[in-house]
Amino acid sequence: MKQILCLILCLTMAGCQTMGAVSEVGTTLGVASGTITESQAAAIKRSTAALAKSFEDITPEQEYYIGRSVGAVVLSSYNAWENKEATNYLNLLGQTLARFASKPEVYKGYSFLILDSDEINAFAAPGGFIFITRGMLRLCSNETELAAVLAHEIAHVSEKHGLKAIRKSRLTTALTTIAVEGAGAFAGGHLAELTEAFGGSISDITGTLMNRGYSRAFEREADQEAVAILRACGYDPSGLPNMLAAMGKRLKPGAPDFASTHPSPESRIQDLQQMGVYGKNITVHSVRQARFHKALHAV
Repeated sequence: MKQILCLILCLTMAGCQTMGAVSEVGTTLGVASGTITESQAAAIKRSTAALAKSFEDITPEQEYYIGRSVGAVVLSSYNAWENKEATNYLNLLGQTLARFASKPEVYKGYSFLILDSDEINAFAAPGGFIFITRGMLRLCSNETELAAVLAHEIAHVSEKHGLKAIRKSRLTTALTTIAVEGAGAFAGGHLAELTEAFGGSISDITGTLMNRGYSRAFEREADQEAVAILRACGYDPSGLPNMLAAMGKRLKPGAPDFASTHPSPESRIQDLQQMGVYGKNITVHSVRQARFHKALHAV
């Protein structure tokens, strides 16, 4: 039994078809050798099928509803800031930037919402749901810097960082369940427990967004795409390191804000410099600055 489980675990990452083949061959050999019973073999096949399902591509519709669920959790911790002018402006700017992303279209489109919080933070949920706090907006001194923040969050959606976090955690939980419960061959409710492990995906991603944060590699990837979006849309990418420098001066260690969910601003500025993007004084366009102040004067 233990040898068969190890075989399945080792080849899990090979994909659904391989997993099914390993399960079939392994359980057949196990029954023939007397290592496991027929009922145990059937349980292993069912559990392997449930695990394989976690590898299936998530459709745009599924991504949208996952994002909606994540958004609901975010809004259970924060109130939305009801300011129509500011919200409309944020959506116009954000959706313009999203057109130049590697994934410009998502199911039902990108949406942007302001959170009524003094925290300096922003979140991007799967499906194009992007949240930014009033504290973060106050830190932006011009439209270019705001565009840099939004482009970074859009890049998280384009690169499917939220979904990648979900898949990793679902798989880890499933493998742990198989390893721990394998000796019982998922008798009784064990198979249900394995399937239920996948239902925690919403908690996985909200925990990543609001508590743990993405890895430095994911943040670097999002910054890299943000730079490409900004350049394609006609914004100076220097707005990104400028914002990071401003955050570095304002963030408080241990506070529930950007500092708790992102790598240090200094490390990200270093990564941007390796991409050839340096902080500098930005040319402020009068038209952009006028609409920026008009829309966000009450923030």
